[in-house]
Amino acid sequence: MSEAQSQTQQVTAAVAKLYDTYPFPPEPLLDEPPPGYNWRWNWLAAYNFCAGRKPERENIRILDAGCGSGVGTEYLVHLNPHAQVVGIDISAGTLEVARERCRRSGADRVEFQQLSLFDVEQLPGEFDLINCVGVLHHTDDPVRGIQALGRKLAPGGIFHIFVYGELGRWEVRLMQKAIALLQGDQRGDYRDGVEIGRKIFASLPENNRIRKRDQERWSLENHRDENFADMYVHPQEIDYNIDTLFELIDASGLEFVGFSNPGFWNLERLIGKYPELMERSQNLSPRQIYRLIELLDPETSHYEFFLARPPLRKSDWSDDNLLQSAIPEIHPCIDGFPGQTVFNYDYQIVNLTSAELAFMEACDGSSSVTQILEQVELDLTGVRSLQQRQLIILKE
Repeated sequence: MSEAQSQTQQVTAAVAKLYDTYPFPPEPLLDEPPPGYNWRWNWLAAYNFCAGRKPERENIRILDAGCGSGVGTEYLVHLNPHAQVVGIDISAGTLEVARERCRRSGADRVEFQQLSLFDVEQLPGEFDLINCVGVLHHTDDPVRGIQALGRKLAPGGIFHIFVYGELGRWEVRLMQKAIALLQGDQRGDYRDGVEIGRKIFASLPENNRIRKRDQERWSLENHRDENFADMYVHPQEIDYNIDTLFELIDASGLEFVGFSNPGFWNLERLIGKYPELMERSQNLSPRQIYRLIELLDPETSHYEFFLARPPLRKSDWSDDNLLQSAIPEIHPCIDGFPGQTVFNYDYQIVNLTSAELAFMEACDGSSSVTQILEQVELDLTGVRSLQQRQLIILKE
C-alpha cells in the first residue's frame, strides 16, 4: 500500500468515526415529506438555472455523494418524482439514519450504499445530476474526489457542489486548532472534543472575537452536539478561496456553470456607488472579479456552484421567434402562487404586476408564449423578465 493510500484510509476511518458518533445533519425524522424546497435539489429548477430551459426528460438518475443522514437525499427523492436516487456515504451509522429517514417519509425511490467518493466507479452507469454538499473538503484529496465523481456524470449532466470558504471560517479554524491542542493525545475522541470546546466557549470573555463570531453566526446550529462536532472537532477540513477553488474546478475537467447564489457575486452591490470603480473593474477577468468581491465582503463561509459535463446547450431567449414558440410553465419552486406576492425559488419576496400574474396563470404547460400573449396584456420583454427571474421555465 502506498503512503497516499494509507493516508486516505486513515482520514476516511477518522471521518467515518466522527459521523458514526454524531450522525449529521441531525434534522428530525418525519412521517411525511420534508417541508418546503431547496431549488438546487429540484432537477427542473436546477437544470433551468444552468441551461435556461426545461430539461428534455425527468426520468433521470441522481447521485447524492456523501449523503450523510439523508436530509438532502430525502428532498432529492420527493422533489423529483420521476427520478431514481442513489445515496453513498462512508459512515455506516449515518447511513442507518438515512435509510430510516427516507423509509418514514415515503422516499422509496432510493438506494443507499456504504461507499467512498474515491470508489464511486463501482456504481453502475452514469448520473444526470450529482449532488455533493459539504463532502469534498472533508477528504484528503478533493481533486481525486471531484475527478472520480466527474467521470460518473452523464454528458449534459449537472453537478452541484458545496465546499467551505476560508475567509468566512477564519474564527472557526482558530477554535478547531485550540481544541486540538487541549485534547492532545485524546484527539479523535469526538465526545471529549465537544466537551472541551463547549467549556472553552463558556470560559472566553464576552467580547472575545471567537466567542462573538460563534454567537453571531453559528450558535443557533451549534446548540446541537452534532453540529458543534462537525464544525469544531472535525478531523479533516480543507477551506478554499477563489483562487484555490478554481484550481479544484479546473482539475475536474468539467465546465463551470456558475455560483448558485449569483446575487452575492454582483460587484455593483459593493462598489457601484462610484461608476469609475466599476469602469476599472472591466479590465478584470471574471475570476478576478470574484476574488475582489470576496476580499471586500469576507463573509464567504462556503461556495455553492454548478459544474456540467459538456455538451450542455444553453438556450438564448433573445431570439423573438424562439421565445414566441416556447411553452412556458410555472417554476416548480415558488410559494404563494397564484397571488401577486409570491416567494421565488430562493425564498425572496416578489411582487407581480397584474399582467405578469395573468400570464403566469395562463401557463398550462401546452400553450405557447404567442398563444398566451393573445389573451393577456404583456409583451415579450415582460416574458423575458419572468424567465430571467426564474418565475417561469420555458420549453423549446
